[in-house]
Amino acid sequence: MASSYCLQIDVHTVTQSPPPTISCIQSLPHAAEVSRITSADSSSDGLADSELLKDIHISSQLMEDFLALARDNTNKDLETCGVLGAFLEGGTFYVTTLIIPKQESTSNSCQARNEEEIFTIQNEQSLFPVGWIHTHPSQSCFMSSIDLHTQYSYQAMLPEAVAIVMAPTDTTRSYGIFRLSDPGGMNILKECRETGYHCHSEPSDGSPVYEHCSNIYVNPNLRLEIYDLR
Repeated sequence: MASSYCLQIDVHTVTQSPPPTISCIQSLPHAAEVSRITSADSSSDGLADSELLKDIHISSQLMEDFLALARDNTNKDLETCGVLGAFLEGGTFYVTTLIIPKQESTSNSCQARNEEEIFTIQNEQSLFPVGWIHTHPSQSCFMSSIDLHTQYSYQAMLPEAVAIVMAPTDTTRSYGIFRLSDPGGMNILKECRETGYHCHSEPSDGSPVYEHCSNIYVNPNLRLEIYDLR
């Protein structure tokens, strides 16, 4: 009972009375145009798969604000990660919450800590965990083997879950929004028991292990709330 009570106090402090630098709300005119994110690397198979999924709308400020919060770590060549929370309305997911958990980082990995704080915020606001976002401070924009296993845990809970990779030093592609191919990539990761950096075999159906998402829309009308729990 004591540990549960302490957790409630910690999360209450962040959600109810955060300093301006920890939590903020963005709001733009309703008339602003919603635009779809597409990639030249998206295969026709990936597009077909994504069309079977619910659309996801993200704030036009989300990636920019996340990079700003990650800047200190990025300058130190440390990764930063965050969790995307969304509500579902009319068959569409709207990402309205970005949670930056307590975390341990290296130049090529990031591990969330005290995950019960994330779950508490999601439960209190009835949010779906539609994915995660993280930086590659000095690497290119891709999904590492560790990233793929993290993405599997999200996508196994929610098929629409995505991984946003921010690579500020990649001059060819500064960000990517990815998901595991399904069933190909999902089956590969489900059977993999390796940890750390390792190679994955190609799916037997010829699909890539992961692919670009085509069901993502930038929506400048969305309000974005950020919780930095670090």
